[in-house]
Amino acid sequence: MRRKDREMNKEFAYSVIDKANHGTLSVMDKNGEPYGVPLSIIRKDNALYFHAAKEGKKNNIFKDRPIVSISFVGETKVPDNYSNEELDEISKDKSKMSLLVSKVFTTEYESAIVKGRIELVESHDEKIKALTLICSKYTPDKMQYVGTAIKSGIERVSVYKIEIDDISAKRKKYDSQGKEMKWGRI
Repeated sequence: MRRKDREMNKEFAYSVIDKANHGTLSVMDKNGEPYGVPLSIIRKDNALYFHAAKEGKKNNIFKDRPIVSISFVGETKVPDNYSNEELDEISKDKSKMSLLVSKVFTTEYESAIVKGRIELVESHDEKIKALTLICSKYTPDKMQYVGTAIKSGIERVSVYKIEIDDISAKRKKYDSQGKEMKWGRI
């Protein structure tokens, strides 16, 4: 990671994954072409799970190329560190103009990247647990129907598991005084 001052720890990476709406899985197909697909992903301990149709491009790729990378994006926003009056003053002072790039025309963000090996979940019990976890993240107010839904659809879906081999996280965030919060400042 080039910006070590923005690197965050494993627990932070897990929190980004857990609250992200989706992760984008990337892999190379057998022709060396990149393939990326956004997925609804759930994390359990050091593993990620998602479901997919029984057939399709990604299923074929996973058989031949089981090493994958998944990127997750958490909260993002454009910071509002200066009033318009302050920006007017900054733009008049050549020695302060770099602030426009570093603190105005920038984005606060948090992200995590995972590398791992993907495998098809064969165990019926593990599939049920994974599908239940996915539902608890994306439809928590409908959990009383999950058992019925899983029972009726489990034979029509594949469930995949990715063991996390490597994980990294990064963040750019400003405090209320407009100062960037480097590593160690949560």
